[in-house]
Amino acid sequence: MAGGSNGLLDRLRTAGIDPNDSDELRLNKSLLMFATGLASVASMLWLVIYWNLGPQFSSTLPFAFQILLAVNLAIYIRWGNFDFFRLSQLTLLLFFPFVVQWSIGNFITASGIAIWGLLAPVGALLFFGVREAFGWFIGYLFLLAMSGFFDYYLAESEFQTKTQVPVRTAVVFFALNFAAVATIIFLLLRFAIVEKQKAQVRLNEAHRLLQIEQERSERLLLNILPGPVAERLKSSSQTIADGFADVTVMFADIVNFTRVAEGMAPTQVFAMLNRIFSTFDELAEKFGLEKIKTIGDAYMVAGGLNKGDMDYSDAIADMALAMRDVLRTDFNVNESHLEVRIGIGTGPVVAGVVGKKKFIYDLWGDTVNIASRITSEGVPGMIQADTVTWRRLKDRFDFHEPQTIYLKGKGETEVHRLIGRKAAA
Repeated sequence: MAGGSNGLLDRLRTAGIDPNDSDELRLNKSLLMFATGLASVASMLWLVIYWNLGPQFSSTLPFAFQILLAVNLAIYIRWGNFDFFRLSQLTLLLFFPFVVQWSIGNFITASGIAIWGLLAPVGALLFFGVREAFGWFIGYLFLLAMSGFFDYYLAESEFQTKTQVPVRTAVVFFALNFAAVATIIFLLLRFAIVEKQKAQVRLNEAHRLLQIEQERSERLLLNILPGPVAERLKSSSQTIADGFADVTVMFADIVNFTRVAEGMAPTQVFAMLNRIFSTFDELAEKFGLEKIKTIGDAYMVAGGLNKGDMDYSDAIADMALAMRDVLRTDFNVNESHLEVRIGIGTGPVVAGVVGKKKFIYDLWGDTVNIASRITSEGVPGMIQADTVTWRRLKDRFDFHEPQTIYLKGKGETEVHRLIGRKAAA
């Protein structure tokens, strides 16, 4: 029994709010409990004051109103049927003021107590919504008109004059009734606005956290895919595959990485590779190029995939020189004094997103194959480019004399070894 009693008290204290309730339903429950409390207190005070100032009329109806409010509240607390609770409470608030007025006499003798019925459409506006509240307001107007009609035609009848109320008392209660109803409406609206502001604050905070998560997801996606491709992937589920007539592709392969890594712990291997590739990422961003992927100890980057890329072949060459130089001079990045072989190819490629899970943006085509193969056939510390790339760069960069190497599937192929940018005149 004690457990059941505590459960009822908890539901009463929390307005019967369930943890699974939406914010709107929580607000409606709190509002209706608040309105019930205000109406109960106000009606008791009304009765006490009226008995002190006015005639000693029967307290049956006001007392019955209190009982009905309490019983209805107990039913709600016990069974939790909020739909029935708000419907029955608003019905009581709508009809009872008119019943009390009819029992006292007319608008004047009852001091306009019918104004209390206005709490029903106002409550419906708060607890149900705009559309439903319209019907409650029409109901209130109908009861008001009906009371006015009978008051007008029965003004001189014995029924209307049987209860004599002093004029001063009537005036006082006109003011009290209007002040009480206005106060309750103001407090309800204030309560609703304050609670909605609190809900808005919670919503804004949730939205802020969601934006943070969205930005984090955006950054993760942009770390995998180029910006335009990421936007297309978010807005469409279609396969993404594009042909590019002219792209410059570069591979960088760390020389003897496997042999160096054999005597190191896995964490040391990861740290070493992470320092080098993170530096390469910074260089790719600096030169406005698109990192494609890493494959073991190989690094792939491309230029010409975005519309804004103008001198992407120059940028690839500058990045290749910077990669080679940083490994030769910055031993905080390259503690093991590793070297790279770099190969550059220029020409048409096909680019697209492969797979639906753990997807990757990749490039295919003869240009990619040439860049990869001249990398593997290169000399440590040397940057090799194909003929198309050399023709594009030769006016601004110095090269060694061309060499011919054999590439499987391509035969004898001419390559050009990049030295650096030409000295300024």
